[in-house]
Amino acid sequence: MRDFPSCFGESGVQIADSSCSSVSKASQNVVTCVYKCKLLGHSCLITLTWSKTLMGQCLSVEIDDLLNHCLCKVDVKPSLFSKRKGSKCLELINSAAKIELFWDLSSAGFGSGPEPVEGYYLAVVCEGEMVLLIGDLRREASKKTNVTPSPSNAMLVSKREHIFGKRVFGTRAQFCDNGNVHSLTIECDTISVNDPCLVIRVDSKMVMQVKRLRWKFRGHDTIWVDGVPVEVFWDVHNWLFGTVSGSAVFMFQTCLSFEKSFSDPRVSRWPCSRSFGEPKLPGLDFSLILFAWKNE
Repeated sequence: MRDFPSCFGESGVQIADSSCSSVSKASQNVVTCVYKCKLLGHSCLITLTWSKTLMGQCLSVEIDDLLNHCLCKVDVKPSLFSKRKGSKCLELINSAAKIELFWDLSSAGFGSGPEPVEGYYLAVVCEGEMVLLIGDLRREASKKTNVTPSPSNAMLVSKREHIFGKRVFGTRAQFCDNGNVHSLTIECDTISVNDPCLVIRVDSKMVMQVKRLRWKFRGHDTIWVDGVPVEVFWDVHNWLFGTVSGSAVFMFQTCLSFEKSFSDPRVSRWPCSRSFGEPKLPGLDFSLILFAWKNE
């Protein structure tokens, strides 16, 4: 998580690192999710990196404190995923406590990416407490771990993924904790039209339109989803002027203290230069970063 690339600068949206737009083909089958959780009474960040290679399905789990100190890390390699279910015991650095990781992907359903979307569970347990539980098989997870799932403070705070298409790029996103899962689509034809237009839809409803895209290939705007303001940042320079293999980059960032931050000139409009491994700033809720690749 500490090498999570920051693609956005203080003065606007800009590609700050070549890794943001020229991600290798191998890394395109990767989805990274960061959860803020409670571990032994303290806040921590758990990063799950789902990937798919020629060798099979892979999962990397890293637990950090809010100062970016790694507490433990493990890679579940394809050989351990061969039976699609299992467990692994981890040791916390500088602590006698142990972390137990349980997973069952034997009935998992997958979309276009490496992250399962249904029929699975992944649980992180410490000292008899459920630190993180994702997936829809909660009852099966409780039986396997011998831990009764309780209301958790775990919150998805960041997600990064790659999406593909020719003119329409789609994914699903949950902008609010325990909120609705929405269909999110990005539409842009940069080949057959002289004056490209960028359109973003949530559940098929157009929520944002950018005309004269060749002049506005980088920028930001605000949409509202589930009554929450979501700032949208985009950089489609590579689609219009870059190489065929380049991707556009989009960030969707919710901000619960939206009105206060915009009315107070002392508050920075967008703390984009921060590392994604840093503690979540007050008022910042969830960020989704999408690398959009055109299939020619």
